[in-house]
Amino acid sequence: MRIGELAEAVGVTTRAVRHYHHLGLLPEPERLGNGYRDYTLRHAVVLARIRRLTELGLGLAEVRDVLAQDAGKDLVEVLTELDEDLARQEAAIRERRGRLRALLDAGELPAEGPVSPELAALFAETAHLSDSPMAVKDREVLALLDAVAPPEVRERLLASMGGTVATREGLARAEEAYALMDGLVDADPGDPGVAEAARALAACIPPELLADAAVDHDSGFLRALYADFAPAQAEAVRRALRILTGEEGAR
Repeated sequence: MRIGELAEAVGVTTRAVRHYHHLGLLPEPERLGNGYRDYTLRHAVVLARIRRLTELGLGLAEVRDVLAQDAGKDLVEVLTELDEDLARQEAAIRERRGRLRALLDAGELPAEGPVSPELAALFAETAHLSDSPMAVKDREVLALLDAVAPPEVRERLLASMGGTVATREGLARAEEAYALMDGLVDADPGDPGVAEAARALAACIPPELLADAAVDHDSGFLRALYADFAPAQAEAVRRALRILTGEEGAR
């Protein structure tokens, strides 16, 4: 058989046949006097086996192990490992679909979405604050933390924040803090309003989130956070963190 005939018989491309030759998976056939490869039925059998194994999800390195006479793993062992890997993927897909379904069932997605259902609920409770530029920034930061924080940290943060805005008093404190922060957009870092805004911010954040914690104000994350605010706003955030960690009194 010519290479095209072999490829057509097995249902692969001639490019795949040449690739398998290159990797040493499919032995090179003898050549005829005119230089053309002359494939035998044995080549078709091996090529069909390669196709079946790759369709099952085996990588070409694993296929080589299966085909090799001195293979470190036999076919049953390789297929067992593949089955276990597919089971893990299946569980991960079910978990991802569960998260997607929770987001879709929640209705309209927030502009910062997709976010966790817990954060989506928090955003829904504070939707009326979205006219505040500072509230918009706050939502962006929360969406970032929702995506990158370890699960236990994210759960503690969202539970605490949700409890803060669950009351009329909590929402009122958030509104006051956002208004004070918005008022600092053109202010100098030494403006007296900075201290007031810092106290208002600190009052909105559950103390247990940062109690006895050491905050590295020179960390890359906090430097990027401060740089995203106007100078006076950044100073207010910095002071609020110091109040919460006990580095500065709520004066």
